[in-house]
Amino acid sequence: MNKVENSFLNKNQFGEDFLWGVSTAAFQIEGAHDADGKGSSIWDVFTSQKGKIKNDHHAITACDFYNSYQTDIDLIRELNIPNFRFSISWPRIMPTGVHPVNQAGIDYYNKIIDSLLESGIEPWITLYHWDLPHALEVKGGWTNRESVTWFSDYAAVCAHYFGDRVKNWMVINEPSVFTGAGYFLGIHAPGKKGISNYLKAMHHVTLATAKGAKVLRNAIPDANIGTTFSCTHIEPATQNAKDIEAAKRVDTLLNRTFIEPILGLGYPQKDLPVLKKLNNYILEDDLNNLDFHFDFIGLQCYTREVVKSSLLIPYIGAELVSADKRNVISTEMGWEVYPPALYHVLKKFNEYKGIKKIIITENGAAFADTVTNGKVFDIKRTHYIQDHLEQILKAKEEGLNVEGYFVWSLTDNFEWAEGYNARFGLIHVDFNTQKRTIKNSGLWFKDFLS
Repeated sequence: MNKVENSFLNKNQFGEDFLWGVSTAAFQIEGAHDADGKGSSIWDVFTSQKGKIKNDHHAITACDFYNSYQTDIDLIRELNIPNFRFSISWPRIMPTGVHPVNQAGIDYYNKIIDSLLESGIEPWITLYHWDLPHALEVKGGWTNRESVTWFSDYAAVCAHYFGDRVKNWMVINEPSVFTGAGYFLGIHAPGKKGISNYLKAMHHVTLATAKGAKVLRNAIPDANIGTTFSCTHIEPATQNAKDIEAAKRVDTLLNRTFIEPILGLGYPQKDLPVLKKLNNYILEDDLNNLDFHFDFIGLQCYTREVVKSSLLIPYIGAELVSADKRNVISTEMGWEVYPPALYHVLKKFNEYKGIKKIIITENGAAFADTVTNGKVFDIKRTHYIQDHLEQILKAKEEGLNVEGYFVWSLTDNFEWAEGYNARFGLIHVDFNTQKRTIKNSGLWFKDFLS
């Protein structure tokens, strides 16, 4: 029997209260980059620079979700998906990052929220999915301690205008990725480099995560408040002691550095000594202010990384051994297809006593999808989703805490530095015509959720 048709995986096995959803991000889908008073974001500026994005792609139109949101919401309903995660574009509702508010932006998100609710779909808002207003970046962005106040004011605006109908909130998306890629490596917006930029951004983002959550809690007492972290299963390349220690340092950087402070555990400086440099930016009450009791933690896991020791790599003394070099099956992103990674990540994060609930808020795969006779036969993606759901089921059957699964992503979209070259969607988008075609993976997910 074909795996896609197998009857062993059933939605009911996960329990009645298990959450099923699909995820998106504003900059990746909305387009309308300067419509109706929207301000410029750091990604608008970054993508306008030659050579920053593969093939010099940009997101001026993206998936045109700004104008096509009703079409896509109708597709979510058609696919039987009960929960939709989307982000608010900070510069769309606060063009300069601070007051005044742009009413047209508020109206736009109100229309989305109302449409979702009318369609029987629960909205899940992410406050920050990487698109910082450019006007704030001019003032230093996340390297400026004022960013904590800017963000908490923005969170208060969102709570005020949307909190009467939206009960599910995610504060900040994948802080390790946007601080590392954007403020240390310079390969994402805003394109800054250097350890001091990275450490300042890291600390201010962590402070803002807790502060933003507290703003939401005060404004919407009954809200379901979480935040999301990118996480990756890490393994040493060999059982050599140096490789094992290198893997431990990478695991600390990628999986522990951002979550442990908000759990009241502080930064893991002992296992990653470079983090001691954070002490230059930590003020008297900061560590106490980092702690917040989130209702859930969103984990976003796609692959595993294999690590070897390398004296040439500063600060962590380690490098990743690529999937290509290991000759393993990988996606268009070059990420190994390794479903047990999700099980191992769940097991690892279940060891933290301070986490009330875990939801997989992103998981998916990019493959080279094409439309043939009106259909997209993306068997690899269907297998990927099935295999990862089996790992979640294994974790649940062992009693591990995992309460939901959101596929990344609803539609093919602008995939950051990869431009439109990496297609993650359950729905294919022709970026020339904006025509949507539900892929076979989407049809499988629809049947699974029926």
